[in-house]
Amino acid sequence: MSRDLRKYTSQTNFRLLVGAFALLFVIGLGLIWLIYGLPAAITGLLCLLGSLVPIGLIWLFMFGLDWILKKANPDD
Repeated sequence: MSRDLRKYTSQTNFRLLVGAFALLFVIGLGLIWLIYGLPAAITGLLCLLGSLVPIGLIWLFMFGLDWILKKANPDD
């Protein structure tokens, strides 16, 4: 019985990322809404979405670098 540890690691990292975003958006914004009201929750959502822009740009840059390196070294 063979196990693909890279696939397992990839799945685990993806699930942790989805769980973190779910906690942040659902629980975090839900608590803001309960304590401070809807306008504060909308502002919190805008702040969270705004903070995803630099994270997405960094991820896109790293993905591009990986793609360029794989094109430059087709042996790997």
